[in-house]
Amino acid sequence: MSEFMGKNGFQWFVGVVEDRQDPKTLGRLRVRCLGYHTEDLIKLPTSDLPWAHVMNPITSATVSGIGQSPLGAVEGTWVVGFFQDGGDAQQPIVIGTLPGVPSTLPTKGNNKGFQDEVHANYPKYTETDVNRLAVNDSDNPHMSLTIRQADREQNIGRADFNPVDIRRANLTPATLEGDDGTNFSEPTAPYNAEYPHNHVHESEGGHIKEIDDTPSHERIHERHASGSGYEIGPDGTKVTRVKGDNYDLVTGDNFAHIKGNSSTTSDGGIRVFVNADATSNSNYTIEVGNNSHVNIQVNKGNINLVTTEGDINLKSGKSIVMDAAQGIHMAAQTYSAEIDGNWVEKVTGTNTKTGSKINLN
Repeated sequence: MSEFMGKNGFQWFVGVVEDRQDPKTLGRLRVRCLGYHTEDLIKLPTSDLPWAHVMNPITSATVSGIGQSPLGAVEGTWVVGFFQDGGDAQQPIVIGTLPGVPSTLPTKGNNKGFQDEVHANYPKYTETDVNRLAVNDSDNPHMSLTIRQADREQNIGRADFNPVDIRRANLTPATLEGDDGTNFSEPTAPYNAEYPHNHVHESEGGHIKEIDDTPSHERIHERHASGSGYEIGPDGTKVTRVKGDNYDLVTGDNFAHIKGNSSTTSDGGIRVFVNADATSNSNYTIEVGNNSHVNIQVNKGNINLVTTEGDINLKSGKSIVMDAAQGIHMAAQTYSAEIDGNWVEKVTGTNTKTGSKINLN
């Protein structure tokens, strides 16, 4: 080879990707180059085009799988590059892609190159190749944005403890204050991008990443094609949506600090299994600070508290009050009561005691 890039001139090209199925899986592309190749696929089929290597940025090692995979261009992508073998033009290298505004869409079977003649997938529309999320054309919004706005959940119920009057034996009745759990709604999508501030990456499968630097509307948004994803708005509010199941697996300890309130609404049940490894001192501890209460309300059902081995201990700094609309039933092998003050017993019906004689001592 008498001439090569760097020795005798720099031969560059502009062309269209027609094949990306590199048999060596190096990310190479077959490119039909303007001025070098005819558009006639009969005279020069795509299979006869030389494979072009793709240049990665210096921030990508591109060795042993480290860095960014040299993949991204599709059939129909316009690219720019150079020939490292100079005028021989058999060793092309792609250095970048070129967006534009397609005037026509690809057509299958017309034997013309400079297009995705095999699949006719790209381009998909005759508008700017810049992502719609980056352009923010209100007359032609991105489908993912339309779906997100329509998919917003509203008026989700929260736990609501109703106020209740309790009757205290031989004492004045008392009222337990309610705890109003007003409904909440998912925040509206904070998308308000302005060109050219929104940096968008969208994959062929519809996965999206946005880093939006629009002044006063800065966002970070990542979304799976299924609809699962998260978005961080300009005020730091984060909305996470999982369309399928969600798993959080932590090998070490897990710490969470919520400076405000926490609300969890489950349409199904909630189960908590503590000390699954049966180790010692792995307790389930709940501490409520001063001037607050623990409220448990079952609208229709039972509250069941069971220990298979061990005691149930109750200790109150003041009184223990029980008010049952029907009976109170206790069964025990022994029953011990120690009263430092008075024992007041009021029975409006029959007071029946059975067993051996009562020791009045």
